[in-house]
Amino acid sequence: MTQALVTLDLGGVTDKAALMDRCARDLRLPDWFGRNWDALADVLSDPGLWPGDAEPLVVVRNWRPYAQARPDEWDTAREVFSQATAVTVALVLG
Repeated sequence: MTQALVTLDLGGVTDKAALMDRCARDLRLPDWFGRNWDALADVLSDPGLWPGDAEPLVVVRNWRPYAQARPDEWDTAREVFSQATAVTVALVLG
C-alpha cells in the first residue's frame, strides 16, 4: 500500500487544547471532531475519514517543547498515536 505524507507541526503548542486545534487543522479533521483524546483516537482509526487509497503517514514535527511542557499529556498523545489503525504516525527526531 502506498502512503500519503501529512505533517502535524506542533511548533508553539503548549497545552492539550492547542494540540487538538493543531490536529484538527493540520490533519484536516471534520468539523464535528470533538477535540478530546477519545475523539482523536477515533479519527486516527477510522479509514473512512481519510481520502484516497493511500494510507496516511503522519509526521509529527516540533513536538519536544510540548512534551517537555506537558509530559503527562504527551504520554497520552503518544499512546493515542501508537494505537492509530488508519494512519501511521512517526515522530521527527531532528
